[in-house]
Amino acid sequence: MSILLLMIYSYFSSQLYIHIMIRLLQKRYLVPVVASAFLYVGVSFKDNFFEIAKQIEIFTTLFKELNTNYVDETNPGELMDSAIKGMLASLDPYTVYFNEQDVLKFKINNTGEYTGIGALITQKSGKLILREVYKNFPADKAGFKAGDEIIQIGDVLIADFKDDASQLLKGAKNTKIEIKYLRQGKTNTTQISLDEVEIKSVPFFAKIDDKTGYIVLSRFNKKASNETKEALLELKKQGAERIVLDLRNNPGGLLGEAINICNLFVPKNEVIVTTKSINEKHNNTYKTAAEPVDLEIPLVIIVNDKSASASEIVSGALQDLDRAVIIGSRSFGKGLVQKPVDLTYNTQLKVTISRY
Repeated sequence: MSILLLMIYSYFSSQLYIHIMIRLLQKRYLVPVVASAFLYVGVSFKDNFFEIAKQIEIFTTLFKELNTNYVDETNPGELMDSAIKGMLASLDPYTVYFNEQDVLKFKINNTGEYTGIGALITQKSGKLILREVYKNFPADKAGFKAGDEIIQIGDVLIADFKDDASQLLKGAKNTKIEIKYLRQGKTNTTQISLDEVEIKSVPFFAKIDDKTGYIVLSRFNKKASNETKEALLELKKQGAERIVLDLRNNPGGLLGEAINICNLFVPKNEVIVTTKSINEKHNNTYKTAAEPVDLEIPLVIIVNDKSASASEIVSGALQDLDRAVIIGSRSFGKGLVQKPVDLTYNTQLKVTISRY
């Protein structure tokens, strides 16, 4: 009976109900209290609340006994990380758990700012390859080129390093790091000084003929709409009379920035997208909120199979509103909305909350 009452206490946060239950207990009305508690749960709360409490207790007991009795030394942090990520993997690909290092990466993607070398890096099969070097940032100033393979960072050989080696290239501003790398089979050594890096949402824009402006939008971080607007205004200033917006390989990002980019080409108060969820607070209709930049300029949007989420909102909405023609290949097809939820110890849950 005490376990049941503890479970009820945990889930019934209302102080009024707790007070009533205590008063009834003092009068020895145990059976009515338990009956009314079950009735209350059945009528007013989701049916699975007690099942959740049961499963938490099972898991807590298992986790404790496993770490106490296992034949070899265990790492509770790694076990828990694997357990949580395995559980979430059974839901959808976008509901994920971020440990402290993952949270840092997520913030970099959303803000576009970090302290590092200023390069896009891929780690595969024990190799650390520079895919893109951002102009005027530390890697560029040190002479790195796309395609260079980093083989050693400080005293760490990349071939022997099993974790995310790119983390070795982040740290405090002005930190100096010795790097060995391969270029066309030749080993080179250089020193690089870490600095603040700003990842542009619009890495490139230009006129591609006398009348056509071309804008590459690579991500939807918090600066995406401002950078796109600046590029659009500059191209119009240079005489562009039509625009190509390239969203190929753009995985998406902040929903608000997608709305703002649509707003550059459509009037204020235009509905761009709605979201639907079993949770009513996540049912929203998103409209443009500002005056547009240009309602008439012809617009073409390019997409491919890696154009996802916010990219699909921008291209789909502008097409539906007869403001753009879409060309390219079939887009990724991500119709789910995520929300970051802060957890304890600087961890985070990115949970799917609704559908577009």
